[in-house]
Amino acid sequence: MHVILLSGGSGKRLWPLSNDVRSKQFIKIFKSPDGQKESMVQRITRGIKTQIPGATITIATGKTQVSALMNQLGDDVNICVEPCRRDTFPAIALAASFLKDKLKAADDEAVVVCPVDPYVEDDYFRALRTIAEETDKNPDGLTLMGIEPTYPSEKYGYILANADDTVNSFKEKPDLETAKELLKQKALWNGGVFGFKLKYLLEKTKTVIGYCDFESLHNNYDNLTKISFDYAVVEKESKIRVSRFAGQWKDLGTWNTLTEAMTETVVGNAMLDETSENTHIVNELDLPILGMGLKNIVVAASADGILVADKHESSYMKPYVDKLEGPVMYAEKSWGSYKVLDVEKESLTIKVTLLPNHEMNYHSHERRTEVWTCLEGEGEVTVNGVTTLITPGDVVHLNIGDKHKVKAKTRLVLSEVQIGKDIDVKDKIKYNI
Repeated sequence: MHVILLSGGSGKRLWPLSNDVRSKQFIKIFKSPDGQKESMVQRITRGIKTQIPGATITIATGKTQVSALMNQLGDDVNICVEPCRRDTFPAIALAASFLKDKLKAADDEAVVVCPVDPYVEDDYFRALRTIAEETDKNPDGLTLMGIEPTYPSEKYGYILANADDTVNSFKEKPDLETAKELLKQKALWNGGVFGFKLKYLLEKTKTVIGYCDFESLHNNYDNLTKISFDYAVVEKESKIRVSRFAGQWKDLGTWNTLTEAMTETVVGNAMLDETSENTHIVNELDLPILGMGLKNIVVAASADGILVADKHESSYMKPYVDKLEGPVMYAEKSWGSYKVLDVEKESLTIKVTLLPNHEMNYHSHERRTEVWTCLEGEGEVTVNGVTTLITPGDVVHLNIGDKHKVKAKTRLVLSEVQIGKDIDVKDKIKYNI
């Protein structure tokens, strides 16, 4: 069995913890079984591995998320990288061809596609396994997960199923009154979860696009038509079955819904007094936050900013966040993470943390000098081909054009001061070494 997880999106509705680099699925806000903090993507992959032993996980994503995925998941999953954004059908088609050509999956193997970020429990993962088993009954069609609604929602599409669990029709996101009527008709939420035989999707890809091998799809990806899987495949398919799911399923797309799933009212360095009610604080800053007498409030603080909002009103924050400008202040990379500490007109101060045995690319800059100070750990710095050991207190000066990289032997923390005009993350020339 293969599971394709769709990981997309950028951060607006969960600002300031999410941003253009860190999407909501990478925010470490949930408590894992070992008591550590984990993100949505870590939670969903852990559930698949635990409940579906032997399943192969492939994450379909864009270039901007690869570093964060490698940081949080390591080598435990396969990553199929879209060269650019082309909506869900091209993404799923590319991932299916990746399974066939790169992982050598057989045509008759079951594939289940689902989002990377729903809040679910163990029964959801067992339901994914059931969908994979159902593909044997419908090898020339699709099997969709139909989620039993818990309330009349305007956010989801609906599936109307027949008594034999074949699909009668679909309904787009309705208004509230229509949603109430759909519930009376026993309609199901469409959570974007579906299964098929690998051969089925490859044939659909060849019909719609003209070819279905990985190299051709990847090389011509930017020329593919932007189209959703629903429009390209689902709405044209007559052989669709429904696998019903009555367990917990939540789309945690806003602070209001996210806090409903949190098991702790406070995450990070923060306190609430005893008079506060239905209030949550999530603090990624080193400074403490104290909340007193707060009712139905969410407080979120990160290097990108601070949010203080009524929980209900926080769902409508996107147009306000769109007006905020500035560089991304925190990001996770394949080698670790960085946090911007100070921004001046011609300088930038960053705290860089490298994971043990990880290293940056060998690179140089054309518009800035840099000064690195080792704060913690042990590592090796290579400058213009010369490698030097660094420990706490050591300082490295880098001039414009110097080729350099750093490798961590242990967890390595550096202070990096960038000095120059027009400092930009794109000012980087990479080299092979």
